[in-house]
Amino acid sequence: MRQRYVFTYIILLAIQVICLGLLNLSQYVVLCFLPVMILSLPITHSTPRVLLTAFVTGLMVDFFTDGVLGLTTCALLPVAFVRNALIRLVFGTELLSRQEDISIHKQGPAKVLLAILLATTLFFLIYIPVDCAGTRSGGFIALRTLLSVALSTPVSYYVAGVLAPREADRWR
Repeated sequence: MRQRYVFTYIILLAIQVICLGLLNLSQYVVLCFLPVMILSLPITHSTPRVLLTAFVTGLMVDFFTDGVLGLTTCALLPVAFVRNALIRLVFGTELLSRQEDISIHKQGPAKVLLAILLATTLFFLIYIPVDCAGTRSGGFIALRTLLSVALSTPVSYYVAGVLAPREADRWR
């Protein structure tokens, strides 16, 4: 299971790099599903390990997209830092105590969608203002954040389904 997860994570990371590097939808929209990738990391990972994964993931995305080095990392690290608190808030303490990974099948679509929405919103509330760096108006930043969250959340929901553990693999 671990090898399948790592392989899937790397493939999704490559898809994210392609989306950010080549697929420029508009100046108003950024398509990013990295927050759900961090949220979907196995529950058994400690916070320092999740932070390290977020740091490396963000740097790789920035490096391969010719973006501002550290921009994605700057927005992804807070998501990794509040991950356990977000999981406790949305799913309760049972998920952490049973050490079950996040799954649409087990936790239900509404709770998973809420967790994705919160993580994605936190990411873009940091990413967009830092990316604009005082060169855009507050209205532009708000609109870009809203549209980016609106587009990225459904895509992230699909990615969460791809990253979720398979039921058949659970008993192996």
